[in-house]
Amino acid sequence: MDNLIKDIDILPAEEAQACEYKVTAEENTGKSKKLYIESYGCQMNFSDSEIVASIMKENGFDTTATFENADVIFLNTCSIRDKAEQTVRKRLQQFNQIKSSRPDLTIGVLGCMAERLKEKLLEEEQLVDVVVGPDAYRDLPNLVLAAEDGQKGVNTFLSREETYADISPVRLNSNGVSAFISIMRGCDNMCSFCVVPFTRGRERSRDPHSIVKEARELVAKGYKEVTLLGQNVDSYKWSPEENNKARLNKKEGENVQIVNFAGLLEMVAQVNPNLRIRFSTSHPKDITDEVLHTMKRYDNICKYIHLPVQSGNSRVLNLMNRTYDREWYLERVAKIREILGEECGISSDMIAGFCSETEEEHRDTLSLMDQVQYDFSYMFYYSERPGTLAAKKYADDIPLPVKKRRLQEIIEKQNQLSLSRNQLDIGKRQEILIEGVSKRSDDYLKGRNSANKVVIVPKGNLTIGQYVTVKITDCSSATLFGELLS
Repeated sequence: MDNLIKDIDILPAEEAQACEYKVTAEENTGKSKKLYIESYGCQMNFSDSEIVASIMKENGFDTTATFENADVIFLNTCSIRDKAEQTVRKRLQQFNQIKSSRPDLTIGVLGCMAERLKEKLLEEEQLVDVVVGPDAYRDLPNLVLAAEDGQKGVNTFLSREETYADISPVRLNSNGVSAFISIMRGCDNMCSFCVVPFTRGRERSRDPHSIVKEARELVAKGYKEVTLLGQNVDSYKWSPEENNKARLNKKEGENVQIVNFAGLLEMVAQVNPNLRIRFSTSHPKDITDEVLHTMKRYDNICKYIHLPVQSGNSRVLNLMNRTYDREWYLERVAKIREILGEECGISSDMIAGFCSETEEEHRDTLSLMDQVQYDFSYMFYYSERPGTLAAKKYADDIPLPVKKRRLQEIIEKQNQLSLSRNQLDIGKRQEILIEGVSKRSDDYLKGRNSANKVVIVPKGNLTIGQYVTVKITDCSSATLFGELLS
């Protein structure tokens, strides 16, 4: 998952564990009903909510940022940690207090939690009317209609083909500058700690031409940056023959075009030289030199890679079924530095206290952090998820106080590394894209540089969506501060 570092303040441990969410934006086009969505978890969930909003818009709904005004409330959920699910349950209880006085209100749970618990959300919790998994959003209008007639409904069918390629997302909470483009769905990596393969199904890649079309439409609307999303973008692979599951009319021996992730990156980069390209997430076993050379070749592909390591110890990585070891990971980092330079931003995910992890193995994670010099990271202690391979095979045997202490040591290490990496930027000229107003003061704006670092600059006459060149003058562990040069 991509980092959610906040303007000025580094993300504290307890907040990182809480699973952040975004609320629907207000849209009034005169439709008769109102939809409210809260999106929890990763960027893929936020992107999915935009697809849901588009589907519901075509069926008579505008969106509202105020749940009291809604006819339908959806919670698009995350199951990556137990705390995320508990947050959603508490929210459902709050919404049901409203429903007690408004029985016509429809409440639905979407996404990974819906896929994991299925009918249990209806039978045991009795807090929802509709339960829909990530591949069944097209069925939402039918299920909502049924719910209005008193019939609760579930659709958690996992598809081998659904990519929603034909749906133009409604851009929720948009700053008009940056947007997500989903390029693939599902995951074939069976990491032992992870529930995603069970909640999002098998990998399937979206038609690259539909991705390019969406990027062009965003440019036409004034967007300046897109983030290509997938659970593992480096395994993107599309061909008209395989993905359409039918043989095309072609001459014998004629090659069918196969587009891999490097090819897709290039296609999107060529849409417009002023459109910044980001992507998330990369898997260390799959990121190729071809992708790195493509990034180097195009100035508008940002020099930033989110490369989750999870642990710095090879034995633990094997238990996690990550399919690489410490040495492989460090070789990939060395290649990133060789091809893209030391200024390329690298971030990571790390799990403290995985099953049977020893103190020495924990120190291996700290030493790997020192070697890589991450710019920032997602950091969690291990949370056993029902149904995963780890839950079936390994004892969750690290005491919670030990997990928390190890996590705190990882956080402290990352704070030190983030500060030292940011200090290297002081005095340098950087181009940033202005994204919005600083959370601390309306007199300052925030933008991001190519390495995905937040930069705060005086507002002056600057406007959101503008590229500007700045000189970095100061920093904290989470943020750079700059002055305008042009």
